[in-house]
Amino acid sequence: MRHRLSGRKLNRTSAHRKAMFSNLVAALIRHEQITTTLPKAKDLRPIADKLITLGKRGNLHARRQAIAVLGDVKLAAKLFDTLAPRYAKRNGGYTRVLKAGFRYGDASPMAVIELVERDPAAKGAEDKVRVAEAQKAAEAATA
Repeated sequence: MRHRLSGRKLNRTSAHRKAMFSNLVAALIRHEQITTTLPKAKDLRPIADKLITLGKRGNLHARRQAIAVLGDVKLAAKLFDTLAPRYAKRNGGYTRVLKAGFRYGDASPMAVIELVERDPAAKGAEDKVRVAEAQKAAEAATA
């Protein structure tokens, strides 16, 4: 019997699930909007909300807990310096899950999970900077 057991197994081991959700929440904080399957998005929502609540707490222990989940000091800094002040007046409900149809290959239900009151410029900003730096390096190498 599965009494009082929450969360889906998603056909993965517990270590794989933990790593997958860590990567998903890191991508969500980095881009503030990601597309994934509907069950993953629904299970990601409480993890992201708890991390933003850690950011609002703002002390050293909370920062270390966030770094342990995210695995990146820069993302933790964004969480504590940018997102926590943005949601200071909000009591929960920091993420939104929108259904996005079905995937072409296997008809899996897709969803967009995004932060409420998100910054539209954040989506893909780090990738654009990385690509621009790579192009500059390539031009410098050929010149």
